[in-house]
Amino acid sequence: MAKGLLIICGGIEATHGIARAREMGLHVVVSDADANAPGLKLADGQIIASTYDPDGTADAAEHYSRAIHPLHGVICMGADVPHTVAAVAAKLGLKGVSPETAHLAMDKLAMKQRLAAHNVPIPWFAPLRDAADLQLALLERGRDLVVKPVDSRGGRGVQRMNAGRDAAEAFEAAQSQSPTGRVMVEAYLSGPQISTESILLNGVGYTPGFSDRNYEYLDRFAPWFVENGGDLPAQVSPAIRADVEATVTAAALALGIDNHNYKGDMVVHQGKAHVIEIAARLSGGYFCTREIPLSTGVDFVGATIRLALGETVTPADLTPGFERPVVQRYVFPPAGRIAALHGLDDARALPGILEVLPSKGPGDIIPPATSSAARAVMLLATGETVAEARTNAERALRLIRVEMMREAA
Repeated sequence: MAKGLLIICGGIEATHGIARAREMGLHVVVSDADANAPGLKLADGQIIASTYDPDGTADAAEHYSRAIHPLHGVICMGADVPHTVAAVAAKLGLKGVSPETAHLAMDKLAMKQRLAAHNVPIPWFAPLRDAADLQLALLERGRDLVVKPVDSRGGRGVQRMNAGRDAAEAFEAAQSQSPTGRVMVEAYLSGPQISTESILLNGVGYTPGFSDRNYEYLDRFAPWFVENGGDLPAQVSPAIRADVEATVTAAALALGIDNHNYKGDMVVHQGKAHVIEIAARLSGGYFCTREIPLSTGVDFVGATIRLALGETVTPADLTPGFERPVVQRYVFPPAGRIAALHGLDDARALPGILEVLPSKGPGDIIPPATSSAARAVMLLATGETVAEARTNAERALRLIRVEMMREAA
């Protein structure tokens, strides 16, 4: 009998990982609240439950494991729900992070407090009770601050204050994206931003995923932080890379992560690596599912699945076999309802284009560009160098047009 794996989240960004699990010969079960989620169609079994409902998902997983097919592992990808993974793992006696670690990975204030207690480099931070607290912080520390919800995801509600953002509006916008209504502020640290994807094996961190984050639209979308993909391999020195890897590993250990995967949002400020956030899950945005294997040859999703199943993963499994430039970019159409997508096949046909993947289609609504939810199409490009890959990506992006419906008069 094939081993059973539960993947929490059936969204579009999880589909490549679900397909990889199927390739491994597993009985793959996918849970999602949306009965039409694309990942459910790829699965051997389906559980209709919200990814943000730990108890409901755990109860349904227990029933499935007992009555339909035994489950031997659980992971999430494309959704920041380690607390749901932890609940399922605890209920079924599976491998996974503890509920405490899951909480620390989701609660940004608790995370920063733990990292500070372990002397991991982080920005200055503080909780905010109200807009008056934020106004006081602006007076005391200047306007180069970031306001964010304590427990949201995907960049929702995260704002930079240096463009003259009103304190009351910023606080309200952040609070509206927090399930618990909590808001925090931290210093904005200038410098290159890095995305990492790692696995800790017996206290030793391995980081095959290491990408320059692309924030070329900071001014265009201000005060919101809207990332436009990234570039692999990152253009940093070996010494800086070693510092980033050591720092993100120290952060993971501080949060109680081991024999598990983790994702880091890092910044190199004044030559020193600092942690913005750590996630105890596989990344969204196709980083783990597409960019890492295309750039390095490392089957990162496969290694994570094997760990979840209690199988052995070795350092060799996480060692890059090659270094290939891979650049990711997104299409951000204006807010509104999509009428049609044009030029996708023309873009795919260009030299150096690896993939063109729409995440939205005709009839779908594009929200204002305040977070990653405003993306409509993802593109991956390669070349002999990162610069050439960027050029190939830009050439393809010029061919893609998102036609929006006209508003009724």
